[in-house]
This record gives sequence, C-alpha cells and structure tokens, in this order.
Amino acid sequence: MRFTPRGTRFFDLLTDAARNLVTASALLQELVAARPEDREALAKRLHDVEHQGDELTHTIMVELNSSFVTPFDREDIQALAGKLDDVLDFMDTAADLAVLYRIEAFPPGTDVLVRVLCRCAELTASSMPGLAKVGDLEPYWIEVNELENEADRLYRRILAHLFEPGGDALEVLKTKEVVEQFELAADAFEHVADVVQTIAVKES
Repeated sequence: MRFTPRGTRFFDLLTDAARNLVTASALLQELVAARPEDREALAKRLHDVEHQGDELTHTIMVELNSSFVTPFDREDIQALAGKLDDVLDFMDTAADLAVLYRIEAFPPGTDVLVRVLCRCAELTASSMPGLAKVGDLEPYWIEVNELENEADRLYRRILAHLFEPGGDALEVLKTKEVVEQFELAADAFEHVADVVQTIAVKES
C-alpha cells in the first residue's frame, strides 16, 4: 500500500474520463445528423467509448483502494468518477435506443440540445486538470449550470413539438425516450459540476 498519492495519477485518470465524454458527445452529434442506416456503426463506436469509460472508472476505484493518501476526500473522487460515468451511460443509451427504435428523424431542436452536451463535455474535460487548483474552477460550474438550464428549455420545446396533434403515438413515445436520455445527460453534467464545487468548498 502506498502512503502518498502517486503524482498526478487521480487528476490524469479523471481528465481521461472527461475527455472520453468529448469523444462520446461528438459521436452523438454525428449520430443525430446521420441517416438512419448509418447510425448503427456510430452507436457501436460510442459503445466502445463507454466501455473505455467503464475501464477508467474501474482503474480509479482500484487506485482509491490502494492509496493511503489521496489529493482530496476519497468519497469525492469516487463520486466524481461515478458522475462522469453516468454521463457516458446516458449518451450510450441514447445512441442504442435511436438504433433499436429505428428513429427516422429527430425533432427540431435535437441538434441544438446535443451541441449543448458537446459544450458541457468540452468544459468538463478542460476543467478536470484544474482540480489540482480548485479555486480557479468557479467559472466552469457556473457555465455548466447555465447550459443545463438551456438544455431543460430545449427539451421542453422538443416535447411540445413531439406532442403536436397528428403525430404517430408510438413514434412520439419512442422519440421522447431517446431525447430524454440527452436531457438526462445534461443533468448528469451538472451533477459532475456539483461534485467539483463541493471539492472546491472543502479545499478552500
């Protein structure tokens, strides 16, 4: 058992996990814009990224169990790793359902909602190295909170479009379930930011 943290190991692993979200959100953006017949390959690539994320989460947990000293509270490291993994799970589920349900076309505004996820991913990835100096991270969690509010507004507008009279009820329900995963991913990004804020408060 080590009695000191091994350099920047935790920061590096959490940064790698966050960078995975950038890759996943870019694939999700491609999938939403793609023709239905091209989505399965993109969903498979995204699932591979999700698997890499699971491996990173596992590695972080192993490091926690083998490190006597951690750079901040081990429960916060565990929570942060788990919340990052949650985001990836929602993205992976969205892609999988889009293929399984054979979604023909996403409603207007879905592309904008996914762009919000891409921005959240970029912010999160660029901010993870800042955990070594958490006092500089306030702009990160403020912007992610604003983006999550924007995602909520977009989601409500997408629902309003879906439930306009004349739509096919089954298609509406299938599309709603997929789009809901996007909104849940936005919520999960905010949960990541909340953990970072908690760490910053403890370390200040």
